[in-house]
Amino acid sequence: MEPAPSAAADEVVGICRDLLRIDTSNTGDPRTTVGERVAAEYVAAQLTEVGIDVELHESAPRRANLVARIPGRDRSRGALLVHGHLDVVPADASEWSVPPFSGEEKDGYLWGRGAIDMKDFDAMMLAVVRDWQRTGVVPPRDIVLAFTADEEAGMEYGSQFLVREHAGLFEGCTEAIGEVGGFSYTVNDDLRLYLVETAEKGIDWLRLHARGRPGHGSFVHDDNAVTALAEAVAAVGRHRFPMVITPTVRAFLEQVSEALGIEIDPDEPEQAIAKLGPIAALIGATVRNTANPTRLEAGYKDNVIPGKASATIDCRTLPGQAEAFLEQLRAVIGPDIEIEHLQRQAALETSFDGALVDAMATALRAEDPGARAVPYMLSGGTDAKAFSTLGIRCFGFAPLKLPADLNFSALFHGVDERVPVEGLQFGVRVLDRLLKAS
Repeated sequence: MEPAPSAAADEVVGICRDLLRIDTSNTGDPRTTVGERVAAEYVAAQLTEVGIDVELHESAPRRANLVARIPGRDRSRGALLVHGHLDVVPADASEWSVPPFSGEEKDGYLWGRGAIDMKDFDAMMLAVVRDWQRTGVVPPRDIVLAFTADEEAGMEYGSQFLVREHAGLFEGCTEAIGEVGGFSYTVNDDLRLYLVETAEKGIDWLRLHARGRPGHGSFVHDDNAVTALAEAVAAVGRHRFPMVITPTVRAFLEQVSEALGIEIDPDEPEQAIAKLGPIAALIGATVRNTANPTRLEAGYKDNVIPGKASATIDCRTLPGQAEAFLEQLRAVIGPDIEIEHLQRQAALETSFDGALVDAMATALRAEDPGARAVPYMLSGGTDAKAFSTLGIRCFGFAPLKLPADLNFSALFHGVDERVPVEGLQFGVRVLDRLLKAS
């Protein structure tokens, strides 16, 4: 198969820059979230310019989602969903080396909030299908493109809305690819592992509530809600839940053990994981359930002991562990702390096999002879959680060839987020090959 035309690889940089310059910060509050409609309209213009019909659906004012279907040669086959979100987490410009919504190109990178999470893949999707339309390429099966809002704050206004209100747009879709997979981890000059997401942890955003007797701040007080909450939050923050090795993580460890030539005890892998450099934090979070306190709220006056104190806990659970985790959490915080569920989304796991997986590996090797595709689990969550409820088998595959010394995982929601230009162009070529072959 011939490599993707240079026009697509050249165009992806400009498209990504345009998207980075649209501030689509998702604060989690619909009143202050901005830019999703503007970005969706930009995407719509890019697609309609080359003759692709689109559907734009708002879940709330300015919270826009876009879906388009490209007919394939064999329409009796299951369609492939290719999805990306348009929102980004907020950025504090005072912390950045460049303005976070400038789309500046320097040192071989495109810089900006969303550069790797995930406007790079949005741009790849657009560049590939625009080139197809100009050159007359028809994919082997239907390709459904989805560009969503609100992925960064629970997906209620994005993929969850689409699945709930417009499921017919995904009729016939049997498989999907989306973010946080297909990126490289350099073993040596001749071998790079490309991590394909076949599993992701579940999301349990909880609010803990402690109640006590309100009173004057000057009194001796042994029923203080703030004290009870603080003790529970500290216990959660310091607790390490039991290690559980899932099939995906076990397969990853076996592949890494072989590639690095080191012995990894699959039942006690953390010492070996610590040696994985830039991806250690990403992988280390997938061997156990986690719970991290993120917000505190209590009181209304400095000299008044409040009757209630609350904390938000970001919990991520392994496949099959959601109920066991709640029991473990209860044991940590004690019987008197109330637990409120703010967001609960199931973990996902699929096997690393089939024609689509084979096509991923082949497309990677065609552009990088040192590539080896391996499965891994994502410690976070993606729009796959919503799309999987339609019976779609979901993978993370947004291909990027990365510099060996780049701390890729630290860029997610981090300062000075950036994507290598050559990696972006590599991703276009791989995506083009994959979609033409699958």
